[in-house]
Formats: sequence, C-alpha cells, structure tokens
Amino acid sequence: MGNRYGWVVVAAGAIITCIAMGAMFALPVYLQPIAEETGWTRAGISGAMTVGFIVMGFAGFGWGTLSDRIGAMPVVLMASALLGAGLVLASQTRDLIVFQFAYGGLVGASGGAFFAPIISATLGWFDKNRSLAVSLVSVGGGIAPMTMSPLAGYLIEIIGWRAAMFWIAVGAMVVVVPVALLIRRAPGATDALAPAVGAAAPVAGEQSGFAVLRTPQFLVLAGTFFLCCAAHSGPIFHTVSYAMICGATLTAATGIYAIEGVAGLFGRILFGTLADRIGVRKVIVAGLALQAVGIYAYIYLSEITQFYMLASVLGLAYGGVMPLYAVLAREYFPPRLLGTVLGAATMTSSIGMAFGPVGGGWLYDTFGTYHWLYIASAAVGIAAAAMALAFPPATRDEDGRPSQMQPA
Repeated sequence: MGNRYGWVVVAAGAIITCIAMGAMFALPVYLQPIAEETGWTRAGISGAMTVGFIVMGFAGFGWGTLSDRIGAMPVVLMASALLGAGLVLASQTRDLIVFQFAYGGLVGASGGAFFAPIISATLGWFDKNRSLAVSLVSVGGGIAPMTMSPLAGYLIEIIGWRAAMFWIAVGAMVVVVPVALLIRRAPGATDALAPAVGAAAPVAGEQSGFAVLRTPQFLVLAGTFFLCCAAHSGPIFHTVSYAMICGATLTAATGIYAIEGVAGLFGRILFGTLADRIGVRKVIVAGLALQAVGIYAYIYLSEITQFYMLASVLGLAYGGVMPLYAVLAREYFPPRLLGTVLGAATMTSSIGMAFGPVGGGWLYDTFGTYHWLYIASAAVGIAAAAMALAFPPATRDEDGRPSQMQPA
C-alpha cells in the first residue's frame, strides 16, 4: 500500500514497544537491589517475571482476538492503564506475593497488548517492505535495553529501586497513552473481515479464526516461537547477575543490556532486509542457529569485555529473528485473522519465556553456578533451529494472497 500513514503507525509502534516493554523487562536490573533490601530469594523475585510471561501469553491471545474486532488503539490504551497500575503497586508492596501479582499479573497482562495488536495493525498497511516495517516496529524492543534498563539502573543508584520503579511507571503512562492514539487500522482493513464477493464461504471454524490454530502451519510456527523464547529468556534475564558474580558493577553489568539492544537494533534491520530479499524462513533458521551458538559460549566468559562482545552476537541473533515470526504468519494467514494468530503465537512464546527466569534462578540456587542454565538453553536453541526447518511452504490463491488453511 502506498499510504504514507503506515510509516506513522510504524513509528508509533516502535515508541510504544520501547517504553512499555522496556519498563516491563527492566526487572533484571531491579533483581539484585530488591533481593538485598527485602531478603526475597532470586527464584521468588524471578518468579514474578515467570508469572508475567505466562499471563502475558494468555492475555496476548485475548488482546489479539479483541483487536481483530475493535482495533489496536483501544486495546493499547487499556493495557497502558494496567501497566501503570502494576508498576506502581509493585514499587510500594513489601510482600512477595503481592509483588508477584502486581508485576506478574497486572504488568504481564498489559504486555500481551504490545505485540499482536500493533503488529497486526502494521501489517495491514504494507504489501511491500513488509518485513522491514515489522522489524522497525520491533526496533522499540531493541532500543528499550539501551534506554529503560540503563535509566532504571541510574535511578536505582540515586533514589532506590522503589522510587525508580514508581517514576518509570508515571513516565511510561505519559508517553504511551498519547502515542497510542496514532495507531489506526489501514483503509479497507475492516472490509477484510468479510469474505470477498464471489468467494466461497469459509467454514464456521475458519470464519471465527480458531480453525487456523489447528493447521500444520500454525503448529510449526508456534512450536518454533516457543522454543526460540525458551532458549533465550533465561540467559537474557540472568546475565546481569552472572556478570556481577564475575566481578562487574551494576552499572557495567546493566551495560550488557545496552549492547544487546544496539545489536538487536541492527539485527532487526539486517534480518528484515534479508528476509524481504531471500525469504523469511531461511533467515529465521540461520538466526536461530546463531542464537544457540551464542548462548552456549556464555559458559566460557569471565570478564565484562567478553560479556559485551558476546552480547552483541546474541542480541543480533534473537533481536533479528523475533519480528520475523509475524511476517511468516502473514504469508500463511489472511489479514482478518492475524490478531488471533499472532495472539495465540505470542501465548506459546510467552510460555516458553516463562521457563527461563525461574528455571535459571532454580539452577543457580541448586548448583551455585549459571553454567547449567546456558548449557540447557543452548540445547533448546538447537531444537528451535531444527523445528524451523519444518516450516511448510505457504499456499496462496491466484492473487498471491494466503489461502484458507486446512486443519491438521
């Protein structure tokens, strides 16, 4: 589509994902200060993020389906209110269960609205440069470690973790709410909800969107997304603590997030451009293989410079791959179902993300080292690359659009 407003949606999506998701995923920076002040275990604090990933997954499915009906803008506005409320409550509580409810339940529920609905709205604006557009929206997630996490670390050292979390919640609301008003559906997007004139009527299950969740295309897409996120969630969450154990300061260790963010920024642009040229499936397989190698290499690190170097490789890999699942979904499924499809895929990926934080905390508490976390995560990463090889070809109609999928 030639409408330039699509790029406004891209810019708005990038800002929202940067601020909102950055505020949510800054918890690793708070981990050490929270543990020192409250005496809570690392596994208990990490459990908040595990709960958050699970809730985010199920909420993402609901948000995605709802956005198919009412659009992305009202969904993002509602989620913004949950984000602010969750962070404020988490910053004030002195009870671990309440903290897990606030950060895991409320903040996690909000997080599900910042992927599927926004990406679905973005895809509706583009026929060309689709991979690049989606990758640019997700650039916000790559910039977040360069902005929100260092900001959290800076504020923690000045005013403490509670005040830091509170003011980040306020700042996120001030930015996200007005920017969300720019997220609009593409012209004719609502028309896509009805079958084309003269087309064969879809079966009831396909019309509702749930039948596509039983197709081989979706099952492989969701399975690969699950394994991909299960592989890198633990290393992402615990690397700051690992670096501090190796002698790095909080500020220096937080810089690992910044390096991953910069690398992820380039990865999104590079992988998005390559996917438009050589095919999204090939790029996903290569990126997943690189991710597995990068994760395994962490067991050999001992100096902060080495952490920075490897973080650039891992950030390039997982940062570049993550947006491409949505592009692949667009090749398989029609626009009217993308909110449901991406929401369901996000749900499976969030369940995968949930294993890393609590699993890594348990492995460290049990064995006194993070090495087993990186070994296990690398094995899961190899499984993700292997499953990606099973992606079936996309079937299309005479006009080159995704055809109706048949359930498995």
